[in-house]
Amino acid sequence: MTDETPESMADDWAQALQEQSSKGVNDDLSAGAPHFDASPGSAVNSPNDISMVLDIPVQLSVELGRTKVPIKYILQLAQGSIVELDALAGEPMDVLVNGYLIAQGEVVVVNEKFGIRLTDIVTPSERLRRLSRN
Repeated sequence: MTDETPESMADDWAQALQEQSSKGVNDDLSAGAPHFDASPGSAVNSPNDISMVLDIPVQLSVELGRTKVPIKYILQLAQGSIVELDALAGEPMDVLVNGYLIAQGEVVVVNEKFGIRLTDIVTPSERLRRLSRN
């Protein structure tokens, strides 16, 4: 464990995000993304006011891979056991919100903390196509 304060960790992540912004990484990702105006004076009581849902917590998870194994195999797992996943090394990781794929990205490390840099945002039509395949 390090003796870092939450403020210093936040500063490190802010610096990493600033470097990303200066390289223009988000430019391509946000090109097709919808823009919502949640400023205080914009359509305060309109039915489409996005600011009403901005504080709702959601579960964000990053999935490394999956596999199906019989219960017998699970019961034999011990410290040091290796579980083979369906993903290949170097493949982008899936970013899920409440279990739904919304993006893919690559792992980054800042001061011994893991994060994910989004490399591809899944469009709504792509999400529907992926759901219909499953």
